[in-house]
Amino acid sequence: MTQLPEDRETRLAQLSGSLPAGRSRPGMFGVTGSGDTSGFSGLQRQPWVELPAERPYGSYFDEVMDSFQAAYSGFDAAVQKVVVDRGEITLHIAREHIAAVAQVFRDDESLRFELLSSVSGVDYLSREGAEGTRLHVVYHLTSMTYRRRIRLEVAVSVADPHLPSVTAVYPTADWQERETWDMFGVIFDGHPSLTRILMPDDWDGFPQRKDYPLGGVEIDYKDGAHIPPPDERRAYR
Repeated sequence: MTQLPEDRETRLAQLSGSLPAGRSRPGMFGVTGSGDTSGFSGLQRQPWVELPAERPYGSYFDEVMDSFQAAYSGFDAAVQKVVVDRGEITLHIAREHIAAVAQVFRDDESLRFELLSSVSGVDYLSREGAEGTRLHVVYHLTSMTYRRRIRLEVAVSVADPHLPSVTAVYPTADWQERETWDMFGVIFDGHPSLTRILMPDDWDGFPQRKDYPLGGVEIDYKDGAHIPPPDERRAYR
C-alpha cells in the first residue's frame, strides 16, 4: 500500500479534497460536540478516505490485475485507483466502464469471477462538496474456479446518479440493483424493471441516504406519557 508521509493528517486532507482531516460525523438525536454518533455510547468516527495502493499489492492481487489489464483494452480509462485494505482489494471503476469490466471479469479464462454475490450502496455525505460523487455502488465478485474475491466500486453524484446495469452479465444483480435504487436512489440504466423492492411504490425519498430525515411518529400513552419521534428527542450534549 501507499506509505503515508509523517504528517498523516496532511495526507488525508489532500486525498479528501475540501473535507477537513479529523472531521467527525454528527450524532443522532441532535447531538453535537461530544463525538457521540449513537446518542449513547460516546463513539467517535473519522471520515473514511480510500488511500491508493501501489504495486506489489500482495496475495493474488497482482496476478488478477495483470490478467485484467491484458484482457481489457480500456484498462487505463476504466481503473481510477486500486485500494488494498485489510487483506482485500477494491478497484474503483469509471461508471461508463462498469458493465464491460464486469463481463471481462466473468468471461476471461484467467479471471473467471462467475458470481456476483452482492450489489450495495454507500453514501459518503461529507464528500458532496469536495468531489460531488457521494453515492458509491459496490460489487462483490467471487471466482469459484480460482477461489478468489475482489470488489469493484463506482461513484456517482446525487445530481446525476446514473450508471449502467450489470444484469445482462450477472442475473443476480436484478434484485440487488433494485434494492440499491430503492434505498439510495442510484439509477441503473438498462435494468429490466427498476422498481422499489422494500418500500411502497409511492414512497418519497431514499431511506439509506445520510441526509434522509429520521422521521418517526409520536406516541401517546393512556397514563399521559409522550414519546416524540426520534428526530425530535432530546440531544445528548
